[in-house]
Amino acid sequence: MTAADVKINGTRPWDIHVHNENTYDRVLSHGTLGLGESYMDSWWDCDALDEMMARLLLAGGERAISKNWVTTIHVLKAKLLNLQTRRGAKKVTEQHYDIGDPLYMSFLDPYNQYTCAYFKDTDKSDLNRAQENKMELICRKIKLKASDRVLDIGCGWGGLAKWMADNHGCKVVGVNLAKGQVEYAKNNISNPNVEIVNMDYRDVPTRMAEKFDKVVSIGMVEHVGSKNYRNFYKVTRSVLKPDGLFLLQNCGQDVSRAITDPWFNKYIFPQGAIPSPVQLAKGFEGIFVLEDWQNLGAHYDPTLMAWWRKFDQSWHNFRSQYGDRFYRMFRYYMLSCAGSFRARDMQLHQTVYSPCGVLGGYVPER
Repeated sequence: MTAADVKINGTRPWDIHVHNENTYDRVLSHGTLGLGESYMDSWWDCDALDEMMARLLLAGGERAISKNWVTTIHVLKAKLLNLQTRRGAKKVTEQHYDIGDPLYMSFLDPYNQYTCAYFKDTDKSDLNRAQENKMELICRKIKLKASDRVLDIGCGWGGLAKWMADNHGCKVVGVNLAKGQVEYAKNNISNPNVEIVNMDYRDVPTRMAEKFDKVVSIGMVEHVGSKNYRNFYKVTRSVLKPDGLFLLQNCGQDVSRAITDPWFNKYIFPQGAIPSPVQLAKGFEGIFVLEDWQNLGAHYDPTLMAWWRKFDQSWHNFRSQYGDRFYRMFRYYMLSCAGSFRARDMQLHQTVYSPCGVLGGYVPER
């Protein structure tokens, strides 16, 4: 770890403190899965885990420990099988999104935005304002009007749908596989212009006859998988009016890979896959015209750090329910993600598409 300037049992916040000597063998044999699991088991600690991960990534250290038999099997499985079938897609909702609304509400903003905020002209500590900035940026990019009917694919707890309906007067239909999120949204959104439906996005064309003026999908395509990107775009195009706009926001990586990290696949986002620009381009080729592409990746680091501070401060309310190993799992998840965005190893893309090209040209919003 010399190149990363991370020391074993050093004195700086980003140095690693090893408590169990078996950590080294576990990491060598199981790669990033072993690194994360050994942390969950309290075999090692790091005060500034986010900075440690950023330094490892900038130095290429994380990639080196990824080359092992666990990752190889994971890659082969993803290449041979479609892991994001209808049945497989439900696994992440049960394991991650439906584990308890109060837990998520403890660290999210009032609109429960579980995706990257937008800190432009906003203090890094003001998560609420930054999330409002993000939602309003989306509304500007799709040229939202009160007369629009909007489809939100993978609507989470319904916060963006509520924002659009409350602030722009439009009608919004949100579809989501996570039953807990759907029930929360139905119980907490009183605006009659918002409808939340428990539905797989693949069923929208057959279950909703009326087409939409605008479509958005924020942080959901990471659960679609490269084998399904083209069908995802086809479904979206089929429910969008010819003069409509589609905005997609997703985490992105610069190299095309079939899988996400083995630790994240096992503990956080089962069957997840982070798309590359090339993978998405192959998906929408001949289906949509790409009107705009913006990288907001630098904004995810402060988003994750704000989430972590709020989660840590409220943990005493949840410790007896979830336990210390869950706490360490969530800490590793949030802080290692913050480090990956800080190192610019991960990106956050917002893309805007039109079915036939905007006549006269699309005017980007920032």
